Amino acid sequence: MGALKFRVLLDSEKDQEIFRDIIINENENFESFYRVILNSFNFEGKEIGSFFMSNDEWDKGHEISLMDMSYSDEDPEITSVMSEAKLTDFMEAPDQKIILVYDFLRMWIFLIELQDRTEETLDKPQIALAVGTAPPEDSKIVQDDAFYGEEDDEDLNEFDEDFGDGYDEEDLSGFEEYEY
Repeated sequence: MGALKFRVLLDSEKDQEIFRDIIINENENFESFYRVILNSFNFEGKEIGSFFMSNDEWDKGHEISLMDMSYSDEDPEITSVMSEAKLTDFMEAPDQKIILVYDFLRMWIFLIELQDRTEETLDKPQIALAVGTAPPEDSKIVQDDAFYGEEDDEDLNEFDEDFGDGYDEEDLSGFEEYEY
């Protein structure tokens, strides 16, 4: 067995080049790779994520999830689980591409490409090169915040102005209470 060298690029909103070159034994599982990636970018790893095998156009293919997310044994969409999936079993091309989506609310995207294969094995995974400073893990807006943010409050205020609540305009003082 040997080791695999991957370039892991963080898809940044500021168009900064932030990447890590990671070398890991090919017989390691995807969960070990997942932990190394997150640690190399100083992410805590408290959220879930999934790898997606990809092609040259960066299309999402087969999913390798952190946990078994299938609903039943008859689930037509078969996914793999990181702890059971070995890296070597999924390296089909010399420049195999993989997408990692971490924290499905913040949607951190890592674009991963196999760079090299070596015959030597390592005691533990290594970060061979680190370029750029990763942003704080919580620096990205949660997708729900974008939906429920200030813009929506303004939209609701406009709605109230257009239609009003109707209670301030009507005088109900002439109505008497019914006795039952």
